[in-house]
Amino acid sequence: MPRRERRAQLLESALEVFVRQGYHAAAMDDIAERAGVSKPVLYQHFPGKLELYLALVDTSCDQIIDNCRSALASTQDNQERVARTIDAFFSYVAADTGAFRLVFESDLTNDPAVRERVERVTTECADMIAEVIAEDTGLPADASRLLAVSLVGMAQVSSRYWLREGATMPQPDAAALISGLAWRGIRGYPRSDEN
Repeated sequence: MPRRERRAQLLESALEVFVRQGYHAAAMDDIAERAGVSKPVLYQHFPGKLELYLALVDTSCDQIIDNCRSALASTQDNQERVARTIDAFFSYVAADTGAFRLVFESDLTNDPAVRERVERVTTECADMIAEVIAEDTGLPADASRLLAVSLVGMAQVSSRYWLREGATMPQPDAAALISGLAWRGIRGYPRSDEN
């Protein structure tokens, strides 16, 4: 198998093991067995369990950041932007892979390398949202950033709560409910051309 394909296979297998068992309970033996390879093959691609975990966290963080970027770029209508951004978090959390657990529920957040990567989701998503808020409202950068971090926090916490509580309402309905709340709040800051 070509190196790139083997790496992807190993990452997929590791994701399943880490999501199911958590970092501390997962063993490289478990991951190698799940991938159907020997442990030396696994170590040819990743020097250790932490490096493998960090590669997965990077991939997972990139995915949610890219989803947020796409949601913001998909329209110029701010109400729709809010809805699509909130939906991006709900879709990410609802994905069958369970990758969100590595980002939002890691049992390794005390490790500085993991914490830095996890915080990158909030930082980069909030930076993108703050840029839109500042541009549209004329608010100062610090106020725009605080509003943006609040919106990201609302999306993260509510989507995880929705899933943890058994997804008692359909995902589109849950995302619409939260985006409605977010829009009712953020629309109170008028566009700068309306001031």
